[in-house]
Amino acid sequence: MAAILGISAFYHDSAACLVRDGEIVAAAQEERFTRKKHDAGFPRHAVAYCLAAGGLTVGALDYVGFYDKPLLKFERLLEQYLGVAPRGLAQFVTAMPVWLRDKLFTRRLILKELPDFTGEVLFTEHHESHAASAFFPSPFAQAAVLTMDGVGEWATSSYGVGSGSDLRLLAELHYPHSLGMLYSAFTYYTGFKVNSGEYKVMGLAPYGEPRYADLILDRLVELRDDGSFKLDMRYFDYLRGLTMTNGAFAALFGGPPRRPESPLTQREMDIAASVQEVTEEIVLRMARHVHRETGMKDLCLAGGVALNCVGNGRLLREGPFERLWIQPAAGDAGGAVGVALAVHHLVLGGERHVPSEGDAMHGSYLGPAFTDDAIEATLRAAGAVYERLAEPALLDRTARLLADEAVVGWFQGRMEFGPRALGARSILGDPRSPHMQSVLNLKIKYRESFRPFAPSILREHLAEWFALDVDSPYMLLVAPVRDEHRIPMTAEQERLFGIEKLNVPRSTIPAVTHVDYSARIQTVHAETNPLYHALLERFHALTGCPVLVNTSFNVRGEPIVCAPEDAWRCFMRTEMDHLVIGSFVLDKTKQAPLPDDGSWRRQYELD
Repeated sequence: MAAILGISAFYHDSAACLVRDGEIVAAAQEERFTRKKHDAGFPRHAVAYCLAAGGLTVGALDYVGFYDKPLLKFERLLEQYLGVAPRGLAQFVTAMPVWLRDKLFTRRLILKELPDFTGEVLFTEHHESHAASAFFPSPFAQAAVLTMDGVGEWATSSYGVGSGSDLRLLAELHYPHSLGMLYSAFTYYTGFKVNSGEYKVMGLAPYGEPRYADLILDRLVELRDDGSFKLDMRYFDYLRGLTMTNGAFAALFGGPPRRPESPLTQREMDIAASVQEVTEEIVLRMARHVHRETGMKDLCLAGGVALNCVGNGRLLREGPFERLWIQPAAGDAGGAVGVALAVHHLVLGGERHVPSEGDAMHGSYLGPAFTDDAIEATLRAAGAVYERLAEPALLDRTARLLADEAVVGWFQGRMEFGPRALGARSILGDPRSPHMQSVLNLKIKYRESFRPFAPSILREHLAEWFALDVDSPYMLLVAPVRDEHRIPMTAEQERLFGIEKLNVPRSTIPAVTHVDYSARIQTVHAETNPLYHALLERFHALTGCPVLVNTSFNVRGEPIVCAPEDAWRCFMRTEMDHLVIGSFVLDKTKQAPLPDDGSWRRQYELD
């Protein structure tokens, strides 16, 4: 029974995963422990957690897998710099020291961090890790696989076929022609942070019109019918500079990049809508080509672009595949899962067991859990005032608080793996409230007002509320609210532009309905999260609504909370009304305020 530790590290979102006898035992991102967003360092805390969750010591591990091949990536970097020399010197000088000190010697660094390990260290290619993370945990016995991100070693997108315990990649696109880099360039240009703010561009897109889509396809992207493409690198600076775009790009789109945190204009909204439309068109063409080449009826997705849930929803509606499955940690963190499963199946020949229901990710609840004793010790040490309730009373109280429009921090069970809060480390609200979106954005999350919130819904009621009737447990599909729940806009409201649209209720659940009547849906299942499912049932019985607002338990720039002390701090620093943590309920009005000069907000870099 092989014990395999998968590691992703050194770029962004470092993570660790423990696989034993082919089963995912534990997985977590390093950022959750260090409280440093997108922490790229060696995931020593995540490794320690995974080993503890599996009851193992380092010496009991049989293999350690790393999610890409550093030497191959170094080769690509050298070719890149030589290809643009003498330009690109600043980027070369910035990148080389860390490569020559650490990244080239990843095997040695792993052995230094795991001194009692006596097994073998193995490496997979980056997109092989993505593909393995997509197919092996999926509910499909066989399927096509499509991976899309910024760049691995050379590959930026790839496709292949998985069948049983086998996985073969058939073709790939190479750097610098990258869908992920294209989207990141527009993320930078619209004033958001690369590798963090891409989802803001996606959220901003419905406020605009795709007026620049033809310009993008005419001047930036040479797109072919099979979804392959080339970027005109005269407009981009990421090959040779320290920014994503250059002066030619700015001239093409009528001005310099938006200054971060400055007011958003209609131009940024239209640019966001345009790059989103182009991205969706590329993904659709890729998928159609993969379908033609593989003949498969199901598709698995991974890579950072697979977190574009708007595109995923369109692919499900308009694409050629009957079913989709998307790795919930589709970005680099999921590479830790992928490499561990690749070692088990592709190196060791381990058998693959396809679950009869759901998938092998266990709802993505793969992180730490805390006992009531541990939680109570934290609350006592903090001087908190709390009430302990048995489960039925806890659920009834929480449902009533939510129905009364309270904002509730919800901390229960094992922490989620991946970028989404799925009802274990969540902030919850009443979706029927017309004020909930602005309250959550401005008083709890301290983030931009335009950003939408997601609904959690009982799976058994999904089709009654949304134009979707497939599982979406990982909040990775966007679908429209059904017509009967929509509120038609008046003629005057139809004439509104941009952010003016924000405060117009679109449906009977306005807090989770975006300006285009869409929603990023999480279906909640009794099998994977019985407590959260039971809370939704109580709320449904009380209100007739089987939906809750679900956003991640953190403030802007902070990783999702991991431990009880993280939850307590976040609860006390924001205008959250109540905290429900384990068996305990806390009322903000009964707590002594923390001494606070506001300096804690500078602890977290803005995302």
